[in-house]
Amino acid sequence: MLELLLKALLGYLLGSISGSMVMGWFRHVDIRKSGSGNAGGPNAFRTQGFRFALVVVLIDIGKGALAAWLLPRFGLGLSGTAVTPDTQMLVCGFAAVVGHCYPVWYGFRGGKGAATAVGALAVIQPWALIPMFITWLLALTITGWVGLATILAAISLVPAFLWLNESSAHLVFAVLMALFVILMHQSNIRNMLNGTEYRFERARIANWFRHD
Repeated sequence: MLELLLKALLGYLLGSISGSMVMGWFRHVDIRKSGSGNAGGPNAFRTQGFRFALVVVLIDIGKGALAAWLLPRFGLGLSGTAVTPDTQMLVCGFAAVVGHCYPVWYGFRGGKGAATAVGALAVIQPWALIPMFITWLLALTITGWVGLATILAAISLVPAFLWLNESSAHLVFAVLMALFVILMHQSNIRNMLNGTEYRFERARIANWFRHD
């Protein structure tokens, strides 16, 4: 169990490496001081452009995948109750998402975890990404709200894991991940209720055939 806790800590520290902060260091900007104040991909796109945001998202996806794939393969040589590699993947992947949202390197102000979660899921259960992406795309094209699309995509992880007949540990992971993503999007939910949430109008299917 001590080994699992240490690997979870390593996953958290790896997740704390923020793609937007790394890229911002090269450009001498802190995107948390612009737009929504969030250090994730959507705010990077809105404030710094597509190329900047693309690299940010790739870094954030990569660290989630690396935490879930690499850390369980390390043997730390500690005695105690053995934990299965599958459980280690789940714990390390989730820890990386927490690190992304609350990065120790950047004053615990990070992103909302979606890209890092995708990276972890690409290792844990890549088939679950298909219904998640479909849910995200449908919600985005119907509403234009990226936050709502991300919340619904995270929730879809639970029925996806049920359909894939995953283990109870995987189902617990799916439920915790969905709840965590909802928690991280509380401000988006409030803004949607208040009518102040940013809407990506160009993504909405209702605007695809308009000629203004």
